[in-house]
Amino acid sequence: MRVWILAVTAAVFALLPAFALGDEQRVTIAFTNDFESAYDPVEAWWRDDIRRIGGIAELATLVNTLRETSETFFLFDAGDIFTGTLAQRTQGAVSFDLMALMDYDAMVIGNHEFEYGWEVLADQKNRVAFPVLGANLFYRGTEHPFAQPWAIIERDGVRVGVIGVMGQDAGTALIPAHIAGLEVRDPAAVIAPIVERLRAECDLVVLLAHQGQTAPMQTNDEADNTVQRGNEANLALARAVPGIDVVLAGHTDAGTREPLVEPVNGTVVMQTFGQGQHVGVLEFDVASSGTRFVGGRLEAVNADRLEPDAAVSERLEAYRSQHADLYVSIGQTAAPLTRRYDAESTLGNVLADIVRDAVDAQIGLMPSGALRRDLPQGVVRRVDLLDAFPFQDRVARIELTGDVLVRVLEQGLSLERGLLQISGLDIKYDPARPSGARLISVLVGGAPLDADKTYTVGTLEILAAGGDQFTQFADATSNELLALSFADALLRAFEARELVSVPKVGRYRVVSD
Repeated sequence: MRVWILAVTAAVFALLPAFALGDEQRVTIAFTNDFESAYDPVEAWWRDDIRRIGGIAELATLVNTLRETSETFFLFDAGDIFTGTLAQRTQGAVSFDLMALMDYDAMVIGNHEFEYGWEVLADQKNRVAFPVLGANLFYRGTEHPFAQPWAIIERDGVRVGVIGVMGQDAGTALIPAHIAGLEVRDPAAVIAPIVERLRAECDLVVLLAHQGQTAPMQTNDEADNTVQRGNEANLALARAVPGIDVVLAGHTDAGTREPLVEPVNGTVVMQTFGQGQHVGVLEFDVASSGTRFVGGRLEAVNADRLEPDAAVSERLEAYRSQHADLYVSIGQTAAPLTRRYDAESTLGNVLADIVRDAVDAQIGLMPSGALRRDLPQGVVRRVDLLDAFPFQDRVARIELTGDVLVRVLEQGLSLERGLLQISGLDIKYDPARPSGARLISVLVGGAPLDADKTYTVGTLEILAAGGDQFTQFADATSNELLALSFADALLRAFEARELVSVPKVGRYRVVSD
């Protein structure tokens, strides 16, 4: 009997993880966020230590190195994997397939995952074996969840409980009809009981949070703190819900070169600058006595030092070969066309002119957040244009009275969703004034704006529908949504010109009282 008891005891102890016997186990958590289909390396013109940065195949190599050199390794994503021409052509399939090849453990749904409609996402998220999380997303008017709310990932005896939430502000950063069948509920209220449950069962509780004030996809995000929207929402959620070990964040482009620690509950908060330019890395020591945070960092994806991962490169090229029409020349530019989120830009001026001309309007309005890539000087391919504007918005022809137009322009000057790119207008404004009172003067076609006059405006479907916080369009005199997509209007405009010139900047002028 005694021999049998000893044998059983030995067998039980053999099944226990090493840290249960008093040995610490080092756990590495790597993560990405706001990848937004940035599949190729870009020139890192804002850095003096890296020539080219990013690229999904190069990032995959970095992840594999981290995985191979870590004792226990987990890989997560904090949302916004869609955006880009290939993602649109494949309805998101390419994004999911590449993540599956890279062995992600879980991701949270971001607002850009709804670019092709909530019904498409409901189907496409089944492509992958890893959990696609959204704890606070429910079918409208029901208690039925749209996505898996949480999961427990166990590896080498370490149990990580992971939850995903999308912020309510993020839920407004898309065409309203694309999420109309769903409700985005208050994250804190939804996750509090889940955290309590996972806390009792897991060594680590990780929250994937795609929330906070909407930020742009600007190539040099890490070097321009004016477009980084901070991590206040993530710190507030960590403070409101005890028991979360780490928040891996997305949506605000506010990268954390050093981990943030919420002082009340000790939750670690981290985020990268997005676009696959960095991998976030955190380390924890897990033992029977508890879990201890060791440290965190961002590792840049140095494309000149990382050999592209063969499997990821092969899959990406296979998708591209299926859509060879995207890689043909469609026009030329006289100089690079670049974008800005909180300022007038040359690319913004060109696109605002095009949307105005598409409906023969007096005014063109283009949201800065719709501009997703700069255009090179010289030959421009179809894919370059469609990556610069990778959305499905149709063109809208709207009639606004002057007083409503003023409110629309003031909303843009608030910079909550970036400065509106304009055509047909000359604006003077004072950014030092309170939001809602920054306009000094507006000329329409060279004449002073008349508050009682009605003006024709060409714009995108998202604004016409009151999305991106531009609710003022609900007061339009008329609002006509055309069958023409802006992407088609953009392609036609470039095809019709031998050379696209760079418009002068100066449609906005800053003045002070």
